[in-house]
This record gives sequence, C-alpha cells and structure tokens, in this order.
Amino acid sequence: MGIAPCEAIPSDCAFMTIFTLGINHHSAPLKIREQVAFQSETLPQALAALMRVKSVREAAILSTCNRTELYCVAEEAGPLADWLAAHHQLPREALAPFLYTLSSSEVARHAFRVASGLDSMVLGEPQILGQMKDAVRLAEAAGTLGVYLNKLFQQAFSVAKEVRSSTAIGAQTVSMAAAAVQLAESIFESIGEQKVLLIGAGEMIELCATHFAARHPQALTVANRTVERGRALAERFDGNAIRLDDLSETLALYDIVVSCTAAPLPIIGLGLVERAIRARRHRPMFMVDLAVPRDIEAEVGALDDVFLYTVDDLAQVVASGVESRQAAATQAQAIIEGEARQFLNWMEARDMVPLIRKLRDVAERARRHELEHAMKRLAAGDAPERVLEQFSSRLTNKFLHAPTEALQHADAQTRRPLQEAATRLFHLSPENPTDDPADGNLPR
Repeated sequence: MGIAPCEAIPSDCAFMTIFTLGINHHSAPLKIREQVAFQSETLPQALAALMRVKSVREAAILSTCNRTELYCVAEEAGPLADWLAAHHQLPREALAPFLYTLSSSEVARHAFRVASGLDSMVLGEPQILGQMKDAVRLAEAAGTLGVYLNKLFQQAFSVAKEVRSSTAIGAQTVSMAAAAVQLAESIFESIGEQKVLLIGAGEMIELCATHFAARHPQALTVANRTVERGRALAERFDGNAIRLDDLSETLALYDIVVSCTAAPLPIIGLGLVERAIRARRHRPMFMVDLAVPRDIEAEVGALDDVFLYTVDDLAQVVASGVESRQAAATQAQAIIEGEARQFLNWMEARDMVPLIRKLRDVAERARRHELEHAMKRLAAGDAPERVLEQFSSRLTNKFLHAPTEALQHADAQTRRPLQEAATRLFHLSPENPTDDPADGNLPR
C-alpha cells in the first residue's frame, strides 16, 4: 500500500504514532489476564469507547486466552492504560505491573511475531493468526481501522505467510488441544474407555474434538448454549449434543471435560462438580479449562478426585517441544526484523507527507504569482522571449531564495548538515558543485 494522495492525509498525521498496550501470558498470570479479556459480542462497543479517548485516531483490540492488546494510532500511550483499567472497572495501579507499551518499530516487530506464532504460549501455533484476522475484520466493520493499522496488519499477515512457507516453525506444532489429550492419557490408561464432554462450539473446541475423536472415546458429547450449533459439530465426529442447561444432570456421566466458551462468568461451579463426583462414587474426573475468563471455578482444582488444568498449566506440557522449533524461530525472527524495518520506513515516509505538501503549496503559489506577472507583461506587448527569460529567472530566484538564505546564515553547528542536505536534495556533485544542469547532476 503506497502513500495516499496528500489531500487524504490529515494535517496532524505527522504527530501520530502507532502504540500497542497489552498484557499477555509472559507478563501476567491467568487470574490477571481474565480480568481484562473482552467478549466478542461487546468488542464493537469497546472499540467505539476507545475511539473517544483523547487523540486516538485508529483502534483495534486483540483479545484471546493468552493476551489482550490495544493497537492504536494516537499522540500518546498514557490514556490507553487508564481506559483499559476503567473499562474493566479495575484500579490502574493493579494493572500497571503487568502492562507493556510498544511504539513504532516495536509495534511492527511485536505484531509480526504474534501473527507468526513466535509470541504464542505454544511456539508456532497457527490459531493466533485467525484470531488476529478476526480482530481486524471487527475493527474494520466498526469503522476504527485506518490507513496505519490496516497497513500494519496486512503486512503482519504477509509476514506470517512467509514465515510458514519458508521455515519449519509450524512443523509438528503441539497445540493446546493435543496437549489436553496428552494429559488425559497420563491419567487414564485408555481414552477409548472414557466418555468425553466438550463444552462450547468454537474453534478451540473443534480442535479438541478432532484430537479426542482420533482416540475413539466411548462417547463424545458437545454441550453448547445453542444446541443446533453443538449438534452440527458433534455429528462430524459421530457424537451427540446437549444443551448447556443440561450440565447439572449430566456432568457426572463424563470422565473427561474440556470447556472453552465466551461466558463472562464460570459456568461450572464447585458445588456442581462436588455433586458429580459423589454421583461418580469418586471415580476421577479430568477437566481442562481453556477459557479466559475461566469457565470452571478455580476451587474445583482443590477436589481430591478432580484433575483440573488451565491454559497456563498446559503451557508446561508443550514446553518440551519448544527446543526443536528454536532453529525455525531464529529464521523467522530474521524475516520479521527485515519486515519491521520496511514498515518503519513506510511510517517515516508517511510522516514526511505533510512537509512535502507544504513544500509543494509554496512552490505552486510562487508559480501562479509569476505566471500572472508574465501574462500581464505579454498582454502589455512585451516581447515573449524577454517575458519568458524574466519569468524563468524570477521563478528560479524564488525557489532558491529560502535554501540559499539558510546556507549563507548557517552557524558552525548547522552548516555541515545543511550542506549535506542541499547536496542530496538538489542532486549536486560534491566534487564539482558548479556542474551545468545539462549533465544530469542538477534537476532540470
């Protein structure tokens, strides 16, 4: 995407910067991350509110189980932290230790790493790219995505594609779903003898269904608020579906429970699990909570017959596979560094647009003024050759007056930088600054 015509550039764009304010699995534990997560259905309203923050011109929000990040074009980043805390009704000082703020080239490098799976809990996982694309589509639909963020994200998607096609970063990637199966197999001798309950019907649950179905469990059930959507997923794996409201009567039937919904509050409480364990006569139950905020109350993990794991717990399971992908990550980082420099060059070029526009405006006013003067001379009967000669001379003097004055009156500190700038701007030959324009060293 090139630089747009000058008329499309706001006059104050030169003072805008891209910022990322975020919190992720590197900077904060789950109990903090879940407090600042955004629900997908409320994101349009959140984006609208974010755009009302002073100086914010563009905005996008990326919210997943591992991160919440605000991408904004603004004059300063300070108000973003205040907004995030206020939006979630949290004291700013409670969030401050876990937040990170990036700007300019740091934003590009970070966004490219995120899109490529290098900043994920599972190195190289592809799910984050789809989540980032969803965030961009939502911001575009909300009207908060402008030229700068659109360029940033489109280049991030391009970088992610190049990383996947030219490195082995995605080879044998251990996903959260695969990690859940691995943990289950460490507790039960055979998943083929267990009954599996999947709560939700989103992408993560679909991945879990794929991995667990491959182990041919005794039964596979999908529980979802919309039973039709749950049934559509379950039928792909020869399973059945139930309503979310049926959990209180059916939870005790299942040995393995994996939950990942967008519910703002836990849907499985301590009392419900205690009753299920008693009904099961204390046969163990394996539970995985992949949701942020959590679907299963944390207190459930203290029960003797329950093995409860969260997304942070699963990170330890997949950590063993990270070393084998570090070489690919190093190659990917080299690609990202080059692309980040390109993006910064693009940003700097756009920052010059207002200055270039002013320069052209000054030149255009001088041209029109001298043209009017020349036309009056011609109308008065002056010789055209003489009028043209004077026109070109006066126009040249006007164009060169300001830079000549600056060079002549420069002090010792600014003289050399001005000389170098003039040499570069006017294509002067340092060895022979009096070259004739006809030799191509000076602009014609």
